[in-house]
Amino acid sequence: MLRALIVDDEAPARSELRYLLETAGDVEVVGEATNAREALELIEALEYDVVFLDIEMPGLSGLEVVESMRKLRKCPAVIFVSAYSEHAVKAFELEAVDYLLKPVTVDRLRDAIGKVKGGQRSRITKPADGERKMQINRIPVEKAGKKILLPIEDIVYISSKDDYSYIHTADARFISSTPLRILEERLAENVFYRVHRRFLVNLNMVLEITPMYGGTFMLTVKDSEKTQIPVSRRRSAGLKSTLGL
Repeated sequence: MLRALIVDDEAPARSELRYLLETAGDVEVVGEATNAREALELIEALEYDVVFLDIEMPGLSGLEVVESMRKLRKCPAVIFVSAYSEHAVKAFELEAVDYLLKPVTVDRLRDAIGKVKGGQRSRITKPADGERKMQINRIPVEKAGKKILLPIEDIVYISSKDDYSYIHTADARFISSTPLRILEERLAENVFYRVHRRFLVNLNMVLEITPMYGGTFMLTVKDSEKTQIPVSRRRSAGLKSTLGL
């Protein structure tokens, strides 16, 4: 039985979702919040398996709530419940389990609950054009003021500066508001390795490995400029083990 928190500023919406969860089964609603502050206080105080979270609320939005949740000791799974489909790409960036479009059906709710129970924290369903499913094999990036989904296999390396990540392909660079730490977690099951506090490298895109003074390395990658990326001393041993050097 999953322990759930419902967060929505509208009482009728909370009541409706509670009723649907009772109908769907396998979920016990143990808390409700009407705004971001209440939600964060409850999540800090109690252990929840999943939070059903509205997006457009007074004060902080549901998206900002999730960003704040990352600073807490416990971070439950998140299912967004919204009347607006345009926030789905941002929800994807925040690793929501699912994105439900109001009015929610019991069948759709059961599908989302099944994803939480199955531990599918890296996938959401975008409620548009026939409920098309979006997988984690693409990373949202910005280009010419628009969001596009970049295939993971096209990424050569990712660098960070200030509060932004820069995703490099063979001949282009894209910007992402997702921190490098989050991208590292998202790409953990792929062949990406954090070689430096500022660099995450697709090991399939490494051309050369050059030993450097002090037991470190320099990687040359397969972009148009054959960029050289330093490996920090702290991460050198782990990289050698990963590559079998």
